[in-house]
Amino acid sequence: MPETKEKSQLVSISYSDLVRFAETTHSSSFTEKDRLLVLEKIGLAFGSGDDCLGILAVTDVPDLDQYRQTLLPLAQTLATLPTSDLEKVIDYKSGFQSGWSHGKEKVEGDKFDTGKGSFYANPLMDDITKDLKDQTVDKQIIEENPAFFAPNVWPTESIPAFESAFKDLGQLVVQVGRLLARPCDAYVKKTCGETYRSDKLFSVINESRFCKARLLHYFAMDTLTNDNDEKQESTSQDTDFSDWCGWHNDHGSLTGLVPAIFLDADGNQVNCPDNEAGLYIKSRSGSVVHASLPPGSLGFQIGETSQIHTGGVLQATPHAVRGVRSSTSPRITRESFAVFMEPDFFGDMDIHVAGKTVEDTQRREAEKHLPATVRTLRSRWKPGMNFGEFSNATFAAFY
Repeated sequence: MPETKEKSQLVSISYSDLVRFAETTHSSSFTEKDRLLVLEKIGLAFGSGDDCLGILAVTDVPDLDQYRQTLLPLAQTLATLPTSDLEKVIDYKSGFQSGWSHGKEKVEGDKFDTGKGSFYANPLMDDITKDLKDQTVDKQIIEENPAFFAPNVWPTESIPAFESAFKDLGQLVVQVGRLLARPCDAYVKKTCGETYRSDKLFSVINESRFCKARLLHYFAMDTLTNDNDEKQESTSQDTDFSDWCGWHNDHGSLTGLVPAIFLDADGNQVNCPDNEAGLYIKSRSGSVVHASLPPGSLGFQIGETSQIHTGGVLQATPHAVRGVRSSTSPRITRESFAVFMEPDFFGDMDIHVAGKTVEDTQRREAEKHLPATVRTLRSRWKPGMNFGEFSNATFAAFY
């Protein structure tokens, strides 16, 4: 049985400190000591140490609560629409990477993940192939990779407020992600010296057109099939923590997480009735940690692309979601939102720190502690790939 800890107190940085860190001139109220403290927190959260969790909370984010309360209840509204309405926002051609998706993803073994439904869209632009004046991507590339280039589809007829609410929250997360990227880059440069490009992560988030956001509705546990019971009886104890969402790593550069809300069957917001439900993270030492975001904060997780770019200085960690198990409060659903910030299709997947190797990017010792269903980096990534190729290899492993 993996070691299980109590809810972890996540490393946190205030939004105002990120703003001041990004300023080119230091104010008297934000000293060099303050900057070094921010860098220290980046290392504690995202670094390569055995107890680093790969997640950090940004606190006191302006407008977050308003946008969160507007969008997240719509996840349940969407998931409970008539099948005929949901069919209008299913994009089969994109491999369910645009619009509504339910039961199409394989996260643990050969079982389809039916515990949650997802709605995917790019919060920055509706159609990459039409919105960009400088578009030079070959038509064949677009046709062969619909998961990247599919335009957004919106449930406008059924939920008129959906599109604006989705974009407002998604763009806020990206804006905070840009701020966080600055100290992440500075930490890698401080650790590795001049061999690292000083703005690699920031440039990805600031320049990329391929951002993808995912609104998630986790179905009430008592409405699901017995697949979840079978998972708990499997040979891996890791599945004790993953009945709402299986163990996985994010493969992009940086993921922004909005704290979840819980709703009853009538759509009323309730406190979670199960203290064990929620996000779990597996550290590189094999410990399983229950992670809880502070109120008014956004969570950010390092993705595998940043792990590759930094030669393992920043590292992703496997995470999963455990469902609500409560006999006194049945029919509780979880609504959440994640934004995946990642390179353009042709973005490089090279190590950007001189002297770092594939072995540095993911140590063999760390691989031993991966959940059984999380594929190693070396099984999906080879130097010289672009991000599109890496993503397709990752999709093939899970879909």
